[in-house]
Amino acid sequence: MTSVRTTDEDPPWEGLHGAERYAACMRAARAGNRVARATLVKDLTPLVWHVARGHGLDRALAEDVVQTVWLALFSHIDSVAEPKALAGWLITTTRREAQRVRGKATDLPLTDEMAEQLPSTQPQPEDEALRADRDTRLWRAFRELPDKCQELLRLTVLSGRSEYRLVAEAMQMKRGSIGPTRGRCLDTLRQLLDSEGGGD
Repeated sequence: MTSVRTTDEDPPWEGLHGAERYAACMRAARAGNRVARATLVKDLTPLVWHVARGHGLDRALAEDVVQTVWLALFSHIDSVAEPKALAGWLITTTRREAQRVRGKATDLPLTDEMAEQLPSTQPQPEDEALRADRDTRLWRAFRELPDKCQELLRLTVLSGRSEYRLVAEAMQMKRGSIGPTRGRCLDTLRQLLDSEGGGD
């Protein structure tokens, strides 16, 4: 009779990190280990959440997308060919589901970090018209960035530095290159804004 691991034993993913950890969890989850599934959800939900929010969804819609993505994974867990590529699979699936759900929703809200890249002074709270115009120009410039820059900014600006490891794995980049690459992308964004008078 095969012994069943309990929560008191060290699971096979204990002490592992990143893709190796997720691969071990995936193998255990495929065997029916509920703790492994819960571990994946705990570790990777922040990434799924930030991708969903990064596509302009409000909190309620983002929560629905997160739930749908996890249900999709666990319903087709045997079809994920490479467990080590799980983060990338989650990003792609979340992006597609978010785009489906968003429909005719408007552009992403302006984040504080991106707003800091604008040379113009911040509008007063009551000056909604100016804020809307600034946001429109920002996202028009954002869409002119290379796809990789757009994805990197969505993930890092919304998730923060604490999630750089996940972002690096998902985008197949070295962790140490995330910050400098993000900085170059933000510089390019600022130049695009300046070229169309975004600093007025």
